[in-house]
Amino acid sequence: MEYTVAKLAKMSGVSTRTLRYYDAFGLLYPARVTLAGYRIYGEKEVDLLQAILFYRELGFALADIKAIVTDPNFSRETALLEHLSELRQRRERLDELIYNVEVSLAATKGDAAMNDNEKFRGFVKGLIDENEQKYGAEAREKYGDDAVNKSNAKLAGITQQEYEHSEKLRQEFEQTLLQAFNSGDPAGELAKRACELHKQWLCVYYPGYSAEYHMALGEMYAADERFRANYDKLAPGCTEFLRDTINAYVQIN
Repeated sequence: MEYTVAKLAKMSGVSTRTLRYYDAFGLLYPARVTLAGYRIYGEKEVDLLQAILFYRELGFALADIKAIVTDPNFSRETALLEHLSELRQRRERLDELIYNVEVSLAATKGDAAMNDNEKFRGFVKGLIDENEQKYGAEAREKYGDDAVNKSNAKLAGITQQEYEHSEKLRQEFEQTLLQAFNSGDPAGELAKRACELHKQWLCVYYPGYSAEYHMALGEMYAADERFRANYDKLAPGCTEFLRDTINAYVQIN
C-alpha cells in the first residue's frame, strides 16, 4: 500500500513537516515523487519510519539514527529485537517504580512496612540498566561476564547508607584530585590520597578490587571520551593526570 505525506503523517502520528525534514536530512526518502510533486511512501518506507520512531523513543539523536539505518548491514529484524529488549527493560524498571510508589503509599497509611532499601529499589535498577546500556558490552569484553554480574549484584543490594557514603567519597575524591592536579605531582601525597579515596569508592560498587583492575580503569578513563568529559570537567587534562596517579599509586602499594 502507498501513502502520501498527509496520509502517512496521520497514520504514524508524525507531522508532515517532520516527514519533509527527514527527507531533506537524508533519513527517510519517499519511494517516488509524482509529476504533481506529491511524495509517495511504500511499505519499505513505512517500516523504516517505524524503526526511526523506535530509535527516537529510545533517545537516539537523528544523526546517530541515520548512521544506523543507512548502514549496509542494517537489519530490521535485529533492530526490532534490540528495541524489544530495551523496551522490556524499561517496562521492568517502570514496574519497579510503580511497586515502589504503591508500597510507599501503603506505608504512609500504615498499611505496610517499608525499609530504607526498598525505597530506592526502582532507582537502583534504573542505574544498573543505564550502566549496562552505556558500558556493558565494553566492560564484559574487558573484565568478563562474572565480574560485571557480581558488580551489578553488589549495586542492586546497596543500602541507602552505602550510597550516601559513596557519594561523600566521590565528592572528596574529586576535590582531592583537583588539588593534586593543581600541584602537578601525580606521585605526591595529594595524588596518593586521591587514589585511596578512589579505591574506597570503587570497593563500594565493585567487589574483588585488584591493582590490575584499578590500572585498567585509569587507562579506560583516559581512552574513552565519555570518561574524559566526566573528569576533565574538573580541569582540562585531569583525566590523564588521574591515570598517571593511579599508575604511580599501584606501583608503590
